[in-house]
Amino acid sequence: MSVLSHWKSRGRRLKHEGHVFYLACRDPRVPWYARLMAVLAVGYLVSPIDLVPDVIPGVGLLDDLLVVPLLFGVARWLIPSELLAEHRAVAQERRVRLGRTIWLGVTVILLAWLAIAALVTVAILRFVR
Repeated sequence: MSVLSHWKSRGRRLKHEGHVFYLACRDPRVPWYARLMAVLAVGYLVSPIDLVPDVIPGVGLLDDLLVVPLLFGVARWLIPSELLAEHRAVAQERRVRLGRTIWLGVTVILLAWLAIAALVTVAILRFVR
């Protein structure tokens, strides 16, 4: 496995864990202190404000790869394992559904652009004649 694919894999895992903890934040069965940690983790993951700005090459993304997993680890430790497993299953199901929805949306948008391009081409050809 190359270094780039390794980091892409870690990024996908972080994104998935972010969705899991987002679901956990909204679950009243999760203790308040675990929800607080999950909110901090998800908030830091999606926040444009970082401890180290992302514009600094290399170092800027390093805090995301260190701080977020640390916060996720603490939240994972605080949330009961059966609830975490339930939220992981829901997140995985939504991920599969979302993947299908995204491809459907991409197809619709692509077809719309092709139709617009065809109409513009026809209009230009009529204008040139």
